[in-house]
Amino acid sequence: MNEITVPAMGESITEGTIFKWHVKEGDSVNIGDVLLELETDKVNLEISAEASGVVQKILRQEGDNVTIGEVIGQISPEEGVGNEPAAPKAAEAPAPAQAESEAAPVEQPKSPAPPAESGDGSTPPASPAARKLARERGIDLDQVQGRDPIGRIYHEDVKNHSNGGSKTAATESKSVAPAVASSAPAENPAKPTERQRMSRRRQTIANRLVEAQHTAAMLTTFNEVDMTAILDVRKRRKDAFKEKHDVSLGFMSFFTKAVVGALKRYPLLNAEIDGEDIILKKFYDIGIAVSAKEGLVVPVVRDADRLGFAEIEKEIVDLAGKARSNTLSLSELQGGTFTITNGGVFGSLLSTPILNTPQVGILGMHKIQLRPVAIDAERSENRPMMYIALSYDHRIVDGAEAVRFLVTVKELLEDPESLLLEG
Repeated sequence: MNEITVPAMGESITEGTIFKWHVKEGDSVNIGDVLLELETDKVNLEISAEASGVVQKILRQEGDNVTIGEVIGQISPEEGVGNEPAAPKAAEAPAPAQAESEAAPVEQPKSPAPPAESGDGSTPPASPAARKLARERGIDLDQVQGRDPIGRIYHEDVKNHSNGGSKTAATESKSVAPAVASSAPAENPAKPTERQRMSRRRQTIANRLVEAQHTAAMLTTFNEVDMTAILDVRKRRKDAFKEKHDVSLGFMSFFTKAVVGALKRYPLLNAEIDGEDIILKKFYDIGIAVSAKEGLVVPVVRDADRLGFAEIEKEIVDLAGKARSNTLSLSELQGGTFTITNGGVFGSLLSTPILNTPQVGILGMHKIQLRPVAIDAERSENRPMMYIALSYDHRIVDGAEAVRFLVTVKELLEDPESLLLEG
């Protein structure tokens, strides 16, 4: 009997959720056939058969959380198929209750109970920090009462449990439950609702955004850019650029170049905090936020300081395509030093971007809009203007430095030729 196990998926990923089985019990498979799709915090991975045979048993169902190394199914050799079915049939006849127990997992996804409370013996979902603290203090995560409505355990939950505060957490959890239940109008047929389970990636996005706001001293500073010069360059050069490089000259290459130039002048925006130390990064791996079906992902343009405009544009087009087709690899999502996000493509005029921790800076681009601008005391003109926003971690970046960084980005963008000198 060959076991189907959850493979190692990268040093930062310890668990996943079974998104879809591509086979069912009784199906014949060959080595290399895709058995299932596993959803992780960052990407979806396909698990293939490591042996030929027949899918004898599927032990974990779609929607179940699983950990690395866990056995989730079994494949029997082809020659053993004829002898295997007899055992299940013999067991089915005298035990009608077994049919009910086997039907129960099918109903589980309909239950609103969080995964950590399912009672199936699996470890509840927890953040890496929570797992680490639980190991250090010898705490069983099953005994920890979390306050997250989706059942995830956080560092603070483990700490409260260790300090005898689990009763308080439980009390708060109970006090919240009636409010949540009473706010759901599902029982009123005149006001229909639909309950959807959060995908693992959406849960991760939600948790990381909340974590960023809880752990970083996040502030945002704003400025505006006159896009006249860049629009003029694109208008004059776009056809020749496309013909030569087989890619369009977009805005992202200008912004990436401007960000790299500003990071070189203000290196603390290209750093991260590790305990009581500051890690200054001497390379420039720029994350470009991309909206995909399952939510925002941030693939990374490596060594952006060494790339030309065409190389940056090609890399962004390639990464964005992979993001939307859900084919990004883990290596393409890890290790960014600074992030750029463009809400302007959706029409956003002004917003406050949230840090992509452990990074300490993120630049938000917005919609280009004609606005009257004073040229001098006598004249004003309608100019294509864009608001830009820099969110930063005030723990290591002072306000003056953040403002100067954003002013540098503005100046470089308003004089595109200067970007050629930022080497």
